[in-house]
Amino acid sequence: MSDAEARHCGLVAIVGRPNVGKSTLMNHLLGQKVSITSRKPQTTRHRIHGILTREHYQIVFADTPGLHSGQSRALNRSMNEAAMSALSGVDLICFMVDSTKWTEGDEHVLSLLERAGDTPVILVVNKVDQVEDKSVLLPHLQALGERRAFAELIPVSALGGHNLEELEVAIAKRLPQGEFWFDEDQLTDRSLRFMVAEIIREKVVRQLGQELPHQMTVEIDLWQDGPKVTEIAATILVERRGQKKILIGEGGDRIKKIGMQARQDIENLIERQVMLTLWVKIKAGWSDDERALRSLGYDDRQN
Repeated sequence: MSDAEARHCGLVAIVGRPNVGKSTLMNHLLGQKVSITSRKPQTTRHRIHGILTREHYQIVFADTPGLHSGQSRALNRSMNEAAMSALSGVDLICFMVDSTKWTEGDEHVLSLLERAGDTPVILVVNKVDQVEDKSVLLPHLQALGERRAFAELIPVSALGGHNLEELEVAIAKRLPQGEFWFDEDQLTDRSLRFMVAEIIREKVVRQLGQELPHQMTVEIDLWQDGPKVTEIAATILVERRGQKKILIGEGGDRIKKIGMQARQDIENLIERQVMLTLWVKIKAGWSDDERALRSLGYDDRQN
């Protein structure tokens, strides 16, 4: 096999502060939703692998929770640990920032990249299509390029798809030679149960926005495949009675809407009819309980 025909495969971490578009970027590169998205920061809580396979290369993306300096709660510490563990053993890092903004959060992530040693880092500048005054863009990009010896600096629009082909080429040419890790038609290493729980959580976050804090998670209680219908029951865990009331809504209208939206996405995912039942329960203090977090799958260091 010639060098041109040889296969290449590697692990690429997508890192950045919360809400810069990391999940949107991975989903659009893959051409399918694998990681949930919303405008609310810190939507991604787990390290999620998305798999992009072409004829001669396979890119295994690790979409990570947003890195942030606040670690007062066990949940926040778990999210930071998941993000930092993604830097270990990767072949390439995509450091994502938001258009012409540079915050203390970005500076914090940049400082953490020192732990990556000689691993090449591509700086991905997102949302450049939203910059109204284009004259400020080039000087800003030049200033960013002086902060570190980046392998490349690539402006993109993750949502609009602008320049994603250039980014993919830049990633692919830095992959080590080797056989593919996953089947060519596989999009993620996560289970369907995990993906369904994330779909439900996404609908809750999108429905409630700032009304419901981060102390909410989803457990799959039942998954039963019938001849024509898959029956799924899930519990949405919150910490306080007031949160449960908000989530259910007046006369149960809000939880019904969440269920309807989630069911449609789940049916698209598993390609069969779904009967979805949602429950809301109070589990006080779960987001600051290390044991509870492990039981809910928040110890990504073992994944």
